[in-house]
Amino acid sequence: MQPTGKPSRRDFLKTSAVAALGASTLNIARMAHAQGSDTFKIALVGCGGRGTGAAYQALQAQGPGGKFNVKLVAMADAFRDRLDTCHKSLMREEACRDKIDVPEDRKFSGLDAHKRAMETDADVVLLCSPPGFRPGQYEAAVAAGKHVFMEKPLATDGPGVRRILAANEEAKKKNLAVVVGFHMRHEANRREVTKLLQDGAIGDVHTLRAYYNCSGVWHHTRQPGENEMQYQVRNWYYFTWLSGDHIAEQHVHDLDICNWIKQAHPIQANGMGGRQVRIGPDYGEIFDHHAVEFTYPDGAKLLSFCRHIPNCWESFSQHAHGARGTAELIGHGRMTLLVDGQKRRRWERGEDGHQTEHNHLFSAIAAGEPLNETESAAHSSMTAILGRMATYSGKIVTWDDGLNSQLDLSPTGEGWDAQPRPKPGPDGCYPCAVPGVTKAF
Repeated sequence: MQPTGKPSRRDFLKTSAVAALGASTLNIARMAHAQGSDTFKIALVGCGGRGTGAAYQALQAQGPGGKFNVKLVAMADAFRDRLDTCHKSLMREEACRDKIDVPEDRKFSGLDAHKRAMETDADVVLLCSPPGFRPGQYEAAVAAGKHVFMEKPLATDGPGVRRILAANEEAKKKNLAVVVGFHMRHEANRREVTKLLQDGAIGDVHTLRAYYNCSGVWHHTRQPGENEMQYQVRNWYYFTWLSGDHIAEQHVHDLDICNWIKQAHPIQANGMGGRQVRIGPDYGEIFDHHAVEFTYPDGAKLLSFCRHIPNCWESFSQHAHGARGTAELIGHGRMTLLVDGQKRRRWERGEDGHQTEHNHLFSAIAAGEPLNETESAAHSSMTAILGRMATYSGKIVTWDDGLNSQLDLSPTGEGWDAQPRPKPGPDGCYPCAVPGVTKAF
């Protein structure tokens, strides 16, 4: 988040609003949201569970002086029923009800709904659609001059990551604030522990271990009348072009923490994986387990494991091993630091980063302070994609080969008539990658 030795976002939030407003670097144009009013107008793009949560948290955003005046003015989703469910859910929350102003003419549905949301006078857009749509939606947000909150991962293939990085160069020129949903980077206690590791508390970190082992997530069965594009978008988690596989959609949290500790990204990946349990027609094409060895520029290794199989050992955690000790970071729980010859130190999770990331975003916009997390988030997204390339192909894949890959997973065509590349077989099941056969990049 912040280079070693520079003030943290937490320190920034402790400064007074008067001092922030008096800073010589204040960009007046960024303060002039809503034609001079003190209201932040937001548009939600992607109205599923995560989008609903992000909208709620944005509406509750607060800074040093209390809650910001945030209004939800537009909503967009591929499916109108998801939009309506989200709207009803938010309206049921007393803390949100008076902050929602989304009439029918600002409710947009369809695969191009995000474009119409960008045409509204929203100051900030929340991009929470499936990751396969993220590059195009980020490009549209930057072109429209919107500040952005976007969920992870930022892309599902090398071409998508390159699009994100290119769009971000324009975002930086426009001084747009961008926060990405790696929420643990916004939690004070985790920042403290990570800073200790970066400063050498356990010596040089030579080995990292990361786990996202769970029993799996939701799935949707095919509905009468759905064409293939509609089915895959609604059941997006199970198609690589939309989710990136669960190594990218979920395990990327762990990989991001490891990159943060190392202040670097891996230079190659070597791994194996497959699907053994989750193989029916409802589960698309993705694997149900991955195991990857990543190598960092200094030779350090990251051993990465993720699994979606019930009745197995579960863990969401990251572990760092150094020359003088170890650190254990349990997902959303306790963190411990054990340095040779010293008493074990413990931290509880503390504040929830899902809320804090929005507090930081709106505080940065209000103060005219540049805050753009896109590059590190793109590198973490690419780390997960690199791991998937290795497990799908059975090959060692380098960072440069992965990032510069021309293997574009996008469908052919546009709109609901587009043709996704994966197709079901005669039994309704989708073929999956075959190591040794599937192309790496």
